[in-house]
Amino acid sequence: MDVIHLQQVLPQVFAEYNTISSDIWHHDLYFQRGKRYLLEAASGTGKSSLCAYIYGYRDDYQGIINFDEQNIKSLRPKEWDCIRRMSLSLLFQDLRLFPELTALENVQLKNRLTRHKSKKQILQLFEALGLSDKLHQKVQTLSFGQQQRVAFIRCLCQPFQFILLDEPVSHLDAANAQVMAQLLLEEAQAQQAGVLVTSIGKHLEMDYDLVFNL
Repeated sequence: MDVIHLQQVLPQVFAEYNTISSDIWHHDLYFQRGKRYLLEAASGTGKSSLCAYIYGYRDDYQGIINFDEQNIKSLRPKEWDCIRRMSLSLLFQDLRLFPELTALENVQLKNRLTRHKSKKQILQLFEALGLSDKLHQKVQTLSFGQQQRVAFIRCLCQPFQFILLDEPVSHLDAANAQVMAQLLLEEAQAQQAGVLVTSIGKHLEMDYDLVFNL
């Protein structure tokens, strides 16, 4: 996948609004592989909805979203399964970790599907993000900021052409946010991947090719 193309996309819930002031909604635009994008937004303007549309688990929108000029609404379940394992990674705003599993088990669950990272590489990510002592701790006992870092490690445990991160540093201190940004850059550059980051204020500090106001 080299291009995500949005054609006049608009959440159906916004359809009755007379005016929409947005760089994204009701525009024709392209997200290109290898480039980095920041989507700044106020709460309630649809940033999580946009991630859900691109990831394919919601379709309550007008307009068309294409992957390399294929309308994603035409994709079959098996095609989505392949895309989500091999081409498109998402860090959910609500994280969607399994609370009864440990931090390491949550990550390994994803990695067993993709076999993308070695055990050594996974442990190195935990160490870099200051979570080495949380490996065998159940996720439900971790702070939200710690859970954000676990979910971030999990979303790196797959190949991808694009990675979406929905408010990834909302509960992180500056030091951990900086480490996350560096790890993300290294992984994206290694895979020549596109990066889309959403923010309602606090965001990953990196050089973005384009900044949109949602």
